[in-house]
Amino acid sequence: MIPTQRLYLLLIAGIAIAAGVAGILDQEIRLIESLKITFGFDFAVLVIAFLDARHVKSRRVQVTRQNLSRLSINRDNPVNISISSGDPEKKQTKNHAIIFICDYYPQSFGISQKLLSANIAPNSTQELTYTVRPFSRGEFSWGDIQVRQLGAWGLAWHEWKVPAVQKVAVYPDLLALRSLTIKLTLQSTGAMRNKKRFGLGTEFSELREYATGDDPRLIDWKATARRNRPLVRVLEPEQEQTLIILLDRGRLMTQKVQSINRFDYGLNAALCLALAGLNRGDRVGVGVFDRQMHTWIPPERGQNQLPKLIERLTPIQPEIIESDYVNAVTTVANQQSRRALVVVITDIIDGTASSELLSALGRLRSRYLPFCIALRDPQVDIIANGTSSDLESAYTRAVALDLISQRQVAFASLQQKGVLVLDAPANQISDLLVDRYLNLKARNQI
Repeated sequence: MIPTQRLYLLLIAGIAIAAGVAGILDQEIRLIESLKITFGFDFAVLVIAFLDARHVKSRRVQVTRQNLSRLSINRDNPVNISISSGDPEKKQTKNHAIIFICDYYPQSFGISQKLLSANIAPNSTQELTYTVRPFSRGEFSWGDIQVRQLGAWGLAWHEWKVPAVQKVAVYPDLLALRSLTIKLTLQSTGAMRNKKRFGLGTEFSELREYATGDDPRLIDWKATARRNRPLVRVLEPEQEQTLIILLDRGRLMTQKVQSINRFDYGLNAALCLALAGLNRGDRVGVGVFDRQMHTWIPPERGQNQLPKLIERLTPIQPEIIESDYVNAVTTVANQQSRRALVVVITDIIDGTASSELLSALGRLRSRYLPFCIALRDPQVDIIANGTSSDLESAYTRAVALDLISQRQVAFASLQQKGVLVLDAPANQISDLLVDRYLNLKARNQI
Protein backbone atom coordinates (compact mmCIF):
# COMPACT_ATOMS: atom_id res chain seq x y z
CA MET A 1 0.00 0.00 0.00
CA ILE A 2 1.28 3.45 -0.95
CA PRO A 3 -0.43 6.40 0.80
CA THR A 4 -1.91 9.24 -1.24
CA GLN A 5 -2.01 12.94 -0.44
CA ARG A 6 -5.66 12.57 0.55
CA LEU A 7 -4.72 10.02 3.23
CA TYR A 8 -2.10 12.34 4.72
CA LEU A 9 -4.63 15.17 4.84
CA LEU A 10 -7.12 12.97 6.67
CA LEU A 11 -4.49 11.95 9.21
CA ILE A 12 -3.68 15.59 9.83
CA ALA A 13 -7.42 16.30 10.09
CA GLY A 14 -7.60 13.74 12.94
CA ILE A 15 -5.13 15.80 14.93
CA ALA A 16 -7.17 18.96 14.27
CA ILE A 17 -10.39 17.25 15.41
CA ALA A 18 -8.72 16.02 18.59
CA ALA A 19 -7.43 19.51 19.33
CA GLY A 20 -10.92 20.95 18.88
CA VAL A 21 -12.48 18.40 21.19
CA ALA A 22 -9.77 18.94 23.78
CA GLY A 23 -10.64 22.62 23.85
CA ILE A 24 -14.02 21.94 25.41
CA LEU A 25 -12.87 19.33 27.94
CA ASP A 26 -11.48 19.79 31.40
CA GLN A 27 -7.76 20.28 31.61
CA GLU A 28 -7.23 17.08 33.62
CA ILE A 29 -8.63 14.78 30.96
CA ARG A 30 -7.74 16.92 27.93
CA LEU A 31 -4.44 15.19 27.02
CA ILE A 32 -5.66 11.61 27.41
CA GLU A 33 -8.87 12.16 25.48
CA SER A 34 -7.05 14.03 22.73
CA LEU A 35 -4.65 11.13 22.23
CA LYS A 36 -7.50 8.64 22.20
CA ILE A 37 -9.42 10.62 19.60
CA THR A 38 -6.32 11.11 17.45
CA PHE A 39 -5.24 7.48 17.54
CA GLY A 40 -8.78 6.21 17.08
CA PHE A 41 -9.52 8.44 14.10
CA ASP A 42 -6.18 7.82 12.41
CA PHE A 43 -6.44 4.07 12.99
CA ALA A 44 -9.85 4.02 11.34
CA VAL A 45 -8.55 6.03 8.38
CA LEU A 46 -5.58 3.68 7.97
CA VAL A 47 -7.83 0.62 8.04
CA ILE A 48 -10.04 2.14 5.36
CA ALA A 49 -6.95 3.00 3.27
CA PHE A 50 -5.69 -0.57 3.62
CA LEU A 51 -9.05 -1.94 2.49
CA ASP A 52 -9.05 0.57 -0.39
CA ALA A 53 -5.66 -0.70 -1.62
CA ARG A 54 -6.69 -4.33 -1.08
CA HIS A 55 -9.86 -3.80 -3.09
CA VAL A 56 -7.73 -2.61 -6.06
CA LYS A 57 -5.91 -5.94 -6.10
CA SER A 58 -9.12 -7.73 -7.09
CA ARG A 59 -9.78 -5.34 -9.99
CA ARG A 60 -6.29 -4.72 -11.35
CA VAL A 61 -6.04 -3.47 -14.89
CA GLN A 62 -4.37 -5.77 -17.42
CA VAL A 63 -1.13 -4.25 -18.77
CA THR A 64 0.82 -5.65 -21.72
CA ARG A 65 3.69 -4.26 -23.80
CA GLN A 66 3.57 -4.75 -27.54
CA ASN A 67 6.23 -7.19 -28.65
CA LEU A 68 9.21 -5.12 -29.71
CA SER A 69 10.95 -6.17 -32.90
CA ARG A 70 13.92 -4.38 -34.44
CA LEU A 71 14.63 -0.81 -33.36
CA SER A 72 16.39 1.78 -35.51
CA ILE A 73 19.43 3.60 -34.19
CA ASN A 74 19.10 7.35 -33.57
CA ARG A 75 15.38 7.28 -34.34
CA ASP A 76 12.31 7.74 -32.16
CA ASN A 77 10.95 4.20 -32.03
CA PRO A 78 7.39 3.87 -30.68
CA VAL A 79 6.67 1.53 -27.76
CA ASN A 80 2.99 0.68 -27.26
CA ILE A 81 1.49 -0.43 -23.94
CA SER A 82 -2.07 -1.77 -23.88
CA ILE A 83 -4.26 -1.37 -20.76
CA SER A 84 -7.56 -3.21 -20.25
CA SER A 85 -9.97 -2.42 -17.44
CA GLY A 86 -12.39 -5.18 -16.42
CA ASP A 87 -14.04 -7.79 -18.61
CA PRO A 88 -16.29 -6.28 -21.33
CA GLU A 89 -18.53 -9.39 -21.26
CA LYS A 90 -18.98 -9.73 -17.48
CA LYS A 91 -19.19 -5.99 -16.80
CA GLN A 92 -17.33 -6.40 -13.51
CA THR A 93 -15.81 -2.92 -13.27
CA LYS A 94 -17.92 0.18 -12.58
CA ASN A 95 -15.27 2.76 -11.66
CA HIS A 96 -12.64 4.52 -13.70
CA ALA A 97 -9.10 3.26 -13.14
CA ILE A 98 -6.43 5.89 -12.54
CA ILE A 99 -2.99 4.40 -13.13
CA PHE A 100 0.67 5.31 -13.49
CA ILE A 101 3.08 3.13 -15.47
CA CYS A 102 6.87 3.00 -15.42
CA ASP A 103 8.48 0.80 -18.07
CA TYR A 104 12.02 -0.43 -17.42
CA TYR A 105 13.65 0.45 -20.75
CA PRO A 106 17.46 0.33 -21.30
CA GLN A 107 18.97 3.25 -19.40
CA SER A 108 21.29 4.23 -22.26
CA PHE A 109 18.30 5.13 -24.45
CA GLY A 110 16.75 8.53 -24.78
CA ILE A 111 13.05 8.55 -23.87
CA SER A 112 10.15 10.87 -24.57
CA GLN A 113 8.23 10.19 -21.34
CA LYS A 114 9.47 8.34 -18.27
CA LEU A 115 6.14 8.08 -16.44
CA LEU A 116 2.90 7.26 -18.24
CA SER A 117 -0.53 8.00 -16.79
CA ALA A 118 -4.05 7.13 -17.83
CA ASN A 119 -7.66 7.28 -16.70
CA ILE A 120 -9.27 4.09 -18.01
CA ALA A 121 -13.03 3.95 -18.43
CA PRO A 122 -14.83 0.87 -17.03
CA ASN A 123 -14.59 -2.26 -19.20
CA SER A 124 -12.48 -0.65 -21.90
CA THR A 125 -9.03 -0.83 -23.46
CA GLN A 126 -6.60 2.01 -24.01
CA GLU A 127 -3.14 2.22 -25.58
CA LEU A 128 -0.31 4.40 -24.32
CA THR A 129 2.69 5.18 -26.49
CA TYR A 130 6.11 6.56 -25.74
CA THR A 131 9.26 6.64 -27.86
CA VAL A 132 12.83 5.52 -27.22
CA ARG A 133 15.92 6.65 -29.11
CA PRO A 134 18.87 4.21 -29.07
CA PHE A 135 22.32 5.71 -29.56
CA SER A 136 24.17 2.49 -30.31
CA ARG A 137 23.55 -0.83 -32.04
CA GLY A 138 23.43 -4.18 -30.28
CA GLU A 139 21.13 -6.27 -28.11
CA PHE A 140 19.49 -4.68 -25.07
CA SER A 141 17.26 -5.94 -22.26
CA TRP A 142 13.85 -4.55 -21.42
CA GLY A 143 12.68 -5.09 -17.82
CA ASP A 144 9.29 -5.52 -16.18
CA ILE A 145 6.50 -2.96 -16.19
CA GLN A 146 5.76 -1.29 -12.85
CA VAL A 147 2.10 -0.33 -12.42
CA ARG A 148 0.47 1.81 -9.73
CA GLN A 149 -3.35 1.96 -9.53
CA LEU A 150 -5.40 4.29 -7.34
CA GLY A 151 -8.04 2.90 -4.97
CA ALA A 152 -11.71 3.72 -5.44
CA TRP A 153 -11.72 6.05 -2.42
CA GLY A 154 -8.47 7.72 -3.38
CA LEU A 155 -6.70 6.87 -0.11
CA ALA A 156 -4.01 4.48 -1.31
CA TRP A 157 -2.19 3.16 -4.36
CA HIS A 158 -1.79 -0.50 -5.12
CA GLU A 159 1.53 -1.24 -6.85
CA TRP A 160 2.72 -4.35 -8.67
CA LYS A 161 5.05 -5.46 -11.46
CA VAL A 162 4.01 -7.04 -14.74
CA PRO A 163 6.59 -9.60 -15.99
CA ALA A 164 7.69 -8.36 -19.41
CA VAL A 165 11.42 -9.06 -19.71
CA GLN A 166 12.61 -9.36 -23.31
CA LYS A 167 15.69 -8.88 -25.48
CA VAL A 168 15.51 -6.26 -28.21
CA ALA A 169 17.99 -5.73 -31.05
CA VAL A 170 18.93 -2.25 -32.27
CA TYR A 171 19.69 -2.19 -35.99
CA PRO A 172 20.90 0.53 -38.36
CA ASP A 173 18.35 3.10 -39.50
CA LEU A 174 15.66 0.78 -40.87
CA LEU A 175 13.09 3.59 -40.88
CA ALA A 176 15.25 5.51 -43.36
CA LEU A 177 15.44 2.42 -45.56
CA ARG A 178 11.65 2.12 -45.49
CA SER A 179 11.19 5.77 -46.51
CA LEU A 180 13.80 5.43 -49.24
CA THR A 181 12.06 2.32 -50.60
CA ILE A 182 8.83 4.28 -51.00
CA LYS A 183 10.67 7.16 -52.66
CA LEU A 184 12.48 4.93 -55.14
CA THR A 185 9.29 3.03 -55.95
CA LEU A 186 7.44 6.25 -56.72
CA GLN A 187 10.27 7.37 -58.97
CA SER A 188 10.33 4.05 -60.79
CA THR A 189 6.56 4.03 -61.40
CA GLY A 190 6.55 7.58 -62.69
CA ALA A 191 4.63 9.09 -59.78
CA MET A 192 7.43 11.64 -59.46
CA ARG A 193 7.55 12.61 -63.11
CA ASN A 194 9.04 15.98 -62.42
CA LYS A 195 12.31 14.23 -61.54
CA LYS A 196 12.35 11.85 -64.48
CA ARG A 197 14.92 12.62 -67.15
CA PHE A 198 14.61 11.36 -70.70
CA GLY A 199 17.44 10.72 -73.13
CA LEU A 200 20.18 10.55 -70.51
CA GLY A 201 20.62 6.79 -70.51
CA THR A 202 21.82 4.30 -73.05
CA GLU A 203 19.22 1.50 -72.86
CA PHE A 204 15.94 1.67 -74.77
CA SER A 205 12.89 1.68 -72.50
CA GLU A 206 9.77 2.59 -74.50
CA LEU A 207 8.24 4.77 -77.21
CA ARG A 208 6.03 7.71 -76.40
CA GLU A 209 4.48 10.60 -78.27
CA TYR A 210 6.65 13.61 -78.98
CA ALA A 211 6.11 16.51 -76.58
CA THR A 212 7.33 20.07 -76.67
CA GLY A 213 10.90 20.27 -75.43
CA ASP A 214 11.93 16.74 -76.44
CA ASP A 215 15.24 16.27 -78.22
CA PRO A 216 14.48 15.85 -81.96
CA ARG A 217 17.43 13.44 -82.20
CA LEU A 218 15.41 10.93 -80.18
CA ILE A 219 12.58 10.75 -82.72
CA ASP A 220 12.12 7.20 -84.02
CA TRP A 221 11.36 7.91 -87.72
CA LYS A 222 10.35 4.34 -88.60
CA ALA A 223 7.80 4.17 -85.78
CA THR A 224 6.66 7.70 -86.65
CA ALA A 225 6.03 6.67 -90.26
CA ARG A 226 4.13 3.53 -89.23
CA ARG A 227 1.81 5.27 -86.77
CA ASN A 228 1.57 8.57 -88.60
CA ARG A 229 2.44 10.61 -85.50
CA PRO A 230 5.83 11.65 -84.05
CA LEU A 231 7.21 9.18 -81.50
CA VAL A 232 10.39 9.49 -79.45
CA ARG A 233 12.57 6.85 -77.83
CA VAL A 234 12.81 6.90 -74.01
CA LEU A 235 16.27 5.85 -72.85
CA GLU A 236 17.04 4.57 -69.36
CA PRO A 237 20.35 4.43 -67.53
CA GLU A 238 22.22 1.19 -68.07
CA GLN A 239 21.24 -1.64 -65.73
CA GLU A 240 23.34 -4.39 -64.14
CA GLN A 241 26.31 -2.17 -63.38
CA THR A 242 28.47 -2.86 -60.31
CA LEU A 243 28.54 -0.81 -57.12
CA ILE A 244 31.20 -1.54 -54.48
CA ILE A 245 30.86 0.15 -51.08
CA LEU A 246 33.94 0.22 -48.82
CA LEU A 247 33.13 1.22 -45.24
CA ASP A 248 35.97 2.28 -42.93
CA ARG A 249 35.73 0.92 -39.37
CA GLY A 250 39.05 2.31 -38.14
CA ARG A 251 40.02 5.00 -35.66
CA LEU A 252 38.51 7.98 -37.49
CA MET A 253 35.09 6.31 -37.48
CA THR A 254 35.01 5.81 -33.69
CA GLN A 255 34.55 9.51 -32.98
CA LYS A 256 31.06 10.57 -31.96
CA VAL A 257 29.01 13.12 -33.88
CA GLN A 258 25.87 14.19 -32.01
CA SER A 259 26.08 11.14 -29.70
CA ILE A 260 26.44 8.66 -32.60
CA ASN A 261 29.64 7.06 -33.89
CA ARG A 262 30.74 8.18 -37.34
CA PHE A 263 30.71 4.49 -38.24
CA ASP A 264 26.96 4.26 -37.58
CA TYR A 265 26.30 7.21 -39.87
CA GLY A 266 28.50 5.53 -42.46
CA LEU A 267 26.69 2.21 -42.04
CA ASN A 268 23.30 3.89 -42.51
CA ALA A 269 24.59 5.61 -45.64
CA ALA A 270 26.05 2.35 -47.00
CA LEU A 271 22.73 0.51 -46.60
CA CYS A 272 20.75 3.36 -48.17
CA LEU A 273 23.15 3.45 -51.11
CA ALA A 274 22.95 -0.35 -51.45
CA LEU A 275 19.14 -0.16 -51.49
CA ALA A 276 19.24 2.51 -54.22
CA GLY A 277 21.70 0.43 -56.27
CA LEU A 278 19.62 -2.74 -56.00
CA ASN A 279 16.48 -0.83 -56.87
CA ARG A 280 18.16 0.42 -60.04
CA GLY A 281 19.21 -3.08 -61.05
CA ASP A 282 22.89 -2.86 -60.12
CA ARG A 283 25.06 -5.52 -58.54
CA VAL A 284 25.97 -4.31 -55.05
CA GLY A 285 28.83 -5.50 -52.85
CA VAL A 286 30.12 -4.20 -49.52
CA GLY A 287 33.49 -4.39 -47.80
CA VAL A 288 34.22 -3.28 -44.22
CA PHE A 289 37.90 -2.69 -43.51
CA ASP A 290 40.47 -1.48 -41.00
CA ARG A 291 44.03 -2.85 -41.16
CA GLN A 292 42.61 -5.64 -43.28
CA MET A 293 39.34 -6.43 -45.01
CA HIS A 294 37.19 -7.31 -42.01
CA THR A 295 34.05 -8.31 -43.98
CA TRP A 296 33.60 -8.83 -47.71
CA ILE A 297 30.18 -9.40 -49.28
CA PRO A 298 30.54 -10.07 -53.02
CA PRO A 299 28.43 -8.02 -55.46
CA GLU A 300 25.02 -9.48 -56.24
CA ARG A 301 21.78 -8.11 -57.61
CA GLY A 302 18.22 -8.73 -56.50
CA GLN A 303 16.15 -7.85 -53.45
CA ASN A 304 17.58 -10.75 -51.41
CA GLN A 305 20.91 -8.93 -51.20
CA LEU A 306 19.70 -6.15 -48.88
CA PRO A 307 18.54 -8.42 -45.98
CA LYS A 308 21.86 -10.25 -46.29
CA LEU A 309 23.75 -6.96 -46.01
CA ILE A 310 21.72 -5.87 -42.97
CA GLU A 311 22.30 -9.11 -41.07
CA ARG A 312 26.02 -9.28 -41.90
CA LEU A 313 26.82 -5.62 -41.20
CA THR A 314 24.68 -4.92 -38.12
CA PRO A 315 26.97 -6.68 -35.56
CA ILE A 316 30.12 -4.85 -36.75
CA GLN A 317 31.51 -2.16 -34.44
CA PRO A 318 34.34 0.34 -35.11
CA GLU A 319 37.77 -0.20 -33.57
CA ILE A 320 40.59 2.17 -32.59
CA ILE A 321 42.84 0.84 -35.34
CA GLU A 322 44.59 2.71 -38.12
CA SER A 323 42.97 1.78 -41.44
CA ASP A 324 44.96 0.42 -44.37
CA TYR A 325 43.38 2.02 -47.46
CA VAL A 326 45.88 0.49 -49.88
CA ASN A 327 45.01 -3.02 -48.70
CA ALA A 328 41.30 -2.22 -49.06
CA VAL A 329 41.55 -1.08 -52.69
CA THR A 330 43.90 -3.97 -53.48
CA THR A 331 41.25 -6.39 -52.23
CA VAL A 332 38.70 -4.72 -54.51
CA ALA A 333 41.06 -5.00 -57.48
CA ASN A 334 41.56 -8.71 -56.77
CA GLN A 335 37.86 -9.44 -56.28
CA GLN A 336 36.34 -7.20 -58.97
CA SER A 337 37.81 -7.27 -62.48
CA ARG A 338 35.11 -5.37 -64.35
CA ARG A 339 34.53 -1.62 -64.14
CA ALA A 340 32.59 -0.50 -61.06
CA LEU A 341 31.68 2.51 -58.98
CA VAL A 342 33.79 2.17 -55.81
CA VAL A 343 32.45 4.26 -52.93
CA VAL A 344 34.75 4.70 -49.93
CA ILE A 345 32.98 5.97 -46.80
CA THR A 346 35.47 7.42 -44.32
CA ASP A 347 36.67 10.80 -43.07
CA ILE A 348 39.48 13.10 -44.13
CA ILE A 349 41.56 15.31 -41.85
CA ASP A 350 44.03 16.96 -44.20
CA GLY A 351 46.32 16.14 -47.11
CA THR A 352 49.17 14.96 -44.87
CA ALA A 353 47.24 12.82 -42.39
CA SER A 354 45.12 11.33 -45.19
CA SER A 355 47.92 10.91 -47.74
CA GLU A 356 47.52 7.13 -47.84
CA LEU A 357 43.81 7.47 -48.61
CA LEU A 358 44.50 9.97 -51.38
CA SER A 359 47.13 7.67 -52.90
CA ALA A 360 44.92 4.58 -52.70
CA LEU A 361 41.93 6.28 -54.36
CA GLY A 362 44.18 7.58 -57.12
CA ARG A 363 45.16 4.00 -57.99
CA LEU A 364 41.54 3.06 -58.60
CA ARG A 365 41.04 5.65 -61.35
CA SER A 366 42.54 3.58 -64.17
CA ARG A 367 39.95 0.79 -63.97
CA TYR A 368 37.13 2.01 -61.69
CA LEU A 369 35.23 5.17 -60.88
CA PRO A 370 36.33 6.04 -57.30
CA PHE A 371 34.02 8.07 -55.08
CA CYS A 372 35.20 9.34 -51.67
CA ILE A 373 32.58 10.12 -49.00
CA ALA A 374 33.75 12.15 -45.99
CA LEU A 375 31.58 12.45 -42.87
CA ARG A 376 31.97 15.96 -41.55
CA ASP A 377 31.10 17.02 -38.01
CA PRO A 378 28.37 19.71 -38.31
CA GLN A 379 29.57 21.25 -35.06
CA VAL A 380 32.75 22.35 -36.81
CA ASP A 381 30.65 24.24 -39.38
CA ILE A 382 28.64 25.91 -36.62
CA ILE A 383 31.80 27.09 -34.86
CA ALA A 384 33.44 28.23 -38.12
CA ASN A 385 30.39 30.23 -39.19
CA GLY A 386 29.78 31.72 -35.74
CA THR A 387 31.08 34.90 -34.16
CA SER A 388 33.91 35.40 -31.66
CA SER A 389 33.15 37.28 -28.45
CA ASP A 390 36.40 36.59 -26.57
CA LEU A 391 39.93 35.30 -27.12
CA GLU A 392 39.06 31.65 -26.46
CA SER A 393 36.13 31.59 -28.90
CA ALA A 394 38.27 33.39 -31.50
CA TYR A 395 40.96 30.72 -31.17
CA THR A 396 38.36 27.92 -31.42
CA ARG A 397 36.86 29.49 -34.53
CA ALA A 398 40.30 29.85 -36.13
CA VAL A 399 40.98 26.13 -35.55
CA ALA A 400 37.61 25.20 -37.10
CA LEU A 401 38.30 27.37 -40.15
CA ASP A 402 41.74 25.80 -40.53
CA LEU A 403 40.26 22.28 -40.36
CA ILE A 404 37.77 23.12 -43.11
CA SER A 405 40.51 24.69 -45.24
CA GLN A 406 42.78 21.64 -44.90
CA ARG A 407 39.90 19.32 -45.88
CA GLN A 408 39.18 21.40 -48.96
CA VAL A 409 42.82 21.14 -50.04
CA ALA A 410 42.65 17.35 -49.69
CA PHE A 411 39.42 17.18 -51.71
CA ALA A 412 40.92 19.36 -54.43
CA SER A 413 43.82 16.91 -54.67
CA LEU A 414 41.38 13.99 -55.05
CA GLN A 415 39.41 15.77 -57.75
CA GLN A 416 42.61 16.44 -59.69
CA LYS A 417 43.15 12.66 -59.73
CA GLY A 418 39.66 12.07 -61.16
CA VAL A 419 38.09 10.97 -57.87
CA LEU A 420 34.50 12.01 -57.13
CA VAL A 421 34.08 13.55 -53.68
CA LEU A 422 31.21 14.28 -51.31
CA ASP A 423 31.94 16.14 -48.08
CA ALA A 424 28.74 16.49 -46.05
CA PRO A 425 27.56 16.59 -42.41
CA ALA A 426 27.42 13.08 -40.99
CA ASN A 427 23.75 13.41 -40.02
CA GLN A 428 22.77 14.28 -43.62
CA ILE A 429 25.06 11.98 -45.54
CA SER A 430 22.55 9.23 -46.45
CA ASP A 431 20.14 11.41 -48.42
CA LEU A 432 22.92 13.37 -50.14
CA LEU A 433 24.79 10.21 -51.13
CA VAL A 434 21.70 8.53 -52.62
CA ASP A 435 20.81 11.67 -54.59
CA ARG A 436 24.36 11.90 -55.92
CA TYR A 437 24.32 8.22 -56.96
CA LEU A 438 20.97 8.56 -58.75
CA ASN A 439 22.32 11.62 -60.55
CA LEU A 440 25.39 9.65 -61.69
CA LYS A 441 23.11 6.88 -62.94
CA ALA A 442 20.86 9.31 -64.78
CA ARG A 443 23.85 10.91 -66.51
CA ASN A 444 25.33 7.50 -67.36
CA GLN A 445 28.64 8.39 -65.67
CA ILE A 446 29.23 5.03 -64.01
